[in-house]
Amino acid sequence: MAGGGAGPAVTVCTDAAEFAALREEWNRLHRSSPTATPFQSHAWLHSWWLSYGDAGALRVVLVRRGGRLVAAAPLMRRMRPFPVLTPLGAGISDFGDVLVDEEAGEYAVEALGAGLWRLAGSAVVDLREVRPGSAAMTLHDNWPGLRRRFDDSACLELPALPMDDLVQRLPRPRAQRARAKMRKLDATGIERRVVPAAEVDASVRRLLDLHQLQWQERKVTTEHVKPRFAEHLSRSAALMAATGDAVVTEFSLDGSVVAADLTFVSPRLAGGYLYGAHPQLRERKIDVATMLLRSCTQHLQEGARSQVLSLLRGTEPYKMHWRPEQLVNQRLLLARPGSAPQLAALLAAIGARSGAKRARQVWRERRGGPA
Repeated sequence: MAGGGAGPAVTVCTDAAEFAALREEWNRLHRSSPTATPFQSHAWLHSWWLSYGDAGALRVVLVRRGGRLVAAAPLMRRMRPFPVLTPLGAGISDFGDVLVDEEAGEYAVEALGAGLWRLAGSAVVDLREVRPGSAAMTLHDNWPGLRRRFDDSACLELPALPMDDLVQRLPRPRAQRARAKMRKLDATGIERRVVPAAEVDASVRRLLDLHQLQWQERKVTTEHVKPRFAEHLSRSAALMAATGDAVVTEFSLDGSVVAADLTFVSPRLAGGYLYGAHPQLRERKIDVATMLLRSCTQHLQEGARSQVLSLLRGTEPYKMHWRPEQLVNQRLLLARPGSAPQLAALLAAIGARSGAKRARQVWRERRGGPA
């Protein structure tokens, strides 16, 4: 499918090899999209497709003007049990979005919407984990058909400040405890090393081994211990480190790596995606969360230019200690009138899951357990 005349040309990429070949121009578009996060990089999305994609399901909407790629919506088609278009990277990406070149302006959003409108003739567009202020929000606001918007995951953010400044934002007793934890880290002699891009693949696999070790005999995110996740993360992180979209850091004690962290970096935000830490750190009462946060602030000082320091999805208590701002990602549903029955079925499923989640929360609160 394509536009005619001198206006933008809209096509849909359904071929995995063609998607792979888009890397260079996708990277340029990613750099030119002010709302993009590392989860919209070509390395992350293409690697995710190799590990998680279904044959024949790829649907990447591309907008070009004068041969230049100015907008893209990375999607795939799923049947559950009716057709739905969902973002590439779904499930393990903290933020979803479309890409729009800042210089292209409204016409690129318009053309992207037109491409999605054609695809929506037989499927509901279901955009998950859309960060407030993202290009996908503009797409939703301008959608001429049926649309719905729901809260998705809560995320926490801190200002992109040096560690000492973050500590100064805390109440005095909490700031004193944070400084004591950092003094203990320094006294322990833990050494921090940023891993060169050529070593990232092996380092990420070491990170995953440590991650599994730290969660032994405790509940771990099931996906994080699967081979497909390991393949995706090591493959994508190596490519993202080469382009500056990711940094892997190792922490050594007495000559052995005892922790490793994968941090994603973009002009919009920087944030630690996943880490692994040997249980001996917990046994020695080393505050790993403080160590990792300080390391992330060092990345910002060492060259990463990011607007905010994101703690990504989740409102765990250890994150709340730092007095972050809470943002709530959005779930955007877009449909045409002809797909109203599919939209109604999807809304019913969302309502049922939401009701079940509230019921579980009430049950846990009555039992005195964690919400």
